[in-house]
Amino acid sequence: MSDATTAMGAVAGLATAASSAAICVCLILILRPALRRYALAKPNERSSHEEPTPQGGGIAVIFATITVASLGISGLGVPVGSPLVTVWGAAIAMAGVGVTDDIRPLGVLPRLLLQAIAVAALIYALPEDLRVIAGLPKWAERTFLFFSALWLVNLVNFMDGIDWITVAEVVPITAALAVIGFLGVLSLDALVVSLALGGAMIGFSYFNRPVAKLFLGDVGSLPIGLLLGWLLALLAGRGFLTAAILLPLYYLADATLTLLRRLWNGEKFWRAHRSHFYQRATDRGLRVTEVVARVFAVNLGLAALAVVTVVFRRSTTDVVALLCGVALVGWLLNALARGRS
Repeated sequence: MSDATTAMGAVAGLATAASSAAICVCLILILRPALRRYALAKPNERSSHEEPTPQGGGIAVIFATITVASLGISGLGVPVGSPLVTVWGAAIAMAGVGVTDDIRPLGVLPRLLLQAIAVAALIYALPEDLRVIAGLPKWAERTFLFFSALWLVNLVNFMDGIDWITVAEVVPITAALAVIGFLGVLSLDALVVSLALGGAMIGFSYFNRPVAKLFLGDVGSLPIGLLLGWLLALLAGRGFLTAAILLPLYYLADATLTLLRRLWNGEKFWRAHRSHFYQRATDRGLRVTEVVARVFAVNLGLAALAVVTVVFRRSTTDVVALLCGVALVGWLLNALARGRS
């Protein structure tokens, strides 16, 4: 690839992200009066806020992502084919589940069933020849991907509990995926979706800065988790499973360890709580900005390690990168658990 082509690609990528951010901001400004009236998040056991705050910013994030990505892909001369249309449909359906839950909470089982249907559509939309784990029967691999994506959807939702934390997670992941896409590993549609989603989250971040004036809501966190699941599955299917594990490793570790700890203690894990490491950190004296800064820094490190495994495609690189990633996340979890002590 020539330097001129690379420069043009970078400019187009920045334009895609900037367009998505701008559309997200404009739509939030339009929707904010309605969200204040109909979608207030009232403080509960899980909350880090003390005053009712509008939620539903995810509507703008998902709308901007789908609109800009679809236009960008079409502009590159690539048809928006049925697999991507299925992914969009699954994301919109997941957003529908989220907005319903934001306004009038659903029961655990109905919510999980509706999520499972959307995730099943996502798995169906994956390329027929996509393989993640060599030697595993395809039906077993697709089952594994289904439950992995369903867990990712829910852990993104679980972890969206303080200002800016989902921004600090999604922006580094999508930036790394965009870099990997520019390296030719991901398809053009995955590259453009990464740029559009990252840009939309940057646009949303202005309204979600501490103290937040707007939350994503389930209408945002659920489909964001779904789209990340699709992108990471595509990355793993290209032979980069280590990179796909590294990118969401902090969220995976915090949410999974918290769930296991609550199960061990006999707690009702589906109830609202403040047991996540990042929540314990704020309860123990760290400011929200201090927590998010640590999370963002570690996610940048994980993103860099993921890119390294793509550039240097060796098993030793994968092992070293994964060990470094585990060490980074372990340090972060320990720092969050200690708080200011």
